[in-house]
Amino acid sequence: QVQLVESGGGLVQPGGSLTLSCVASESIMGIYAMAWYRQAPGKQRELVAFQTYAGLTKFGDSMADRFTIFRDNFKNAVTLQIRDLKPEDTAVYYCNADRGGGLPYTWGQGTQVTVSS
Repeated sequence: QVQLVESGGGLVQPGGSLTLSCVASESIMGIYAMAWYRQAPGKQRELVAFQTYAGLTKFGDSMADRFTIFRDNFKNAVTLQIRDLKPEDTAVYYCNADRGGGLPYTWGQGTQVTVSS
């Protein structure tokens, strides 16, 4: 089963930018969708964005304006760029692999993003 390792989180001031990276332990070419989710303290995990192997991209509610997802099948990686960070973006960000066909998702361990002055 593929393993996912996220990196790039940290403490950022409001208005700043951040790029999160997720590297898979094996090829992601056959994985239906690679996604980023986030979970803020006391809240449910929510979709940030996903990109399918056909290039279809979908964002969670109100995410499209400040988030960019890029899936690199040759590097077995998916990145998430976040612009104009806000305190409400503070969360643990998780990488996710959806192999489709009802198979269980694979999750990374998460990377903490804290937006604070």
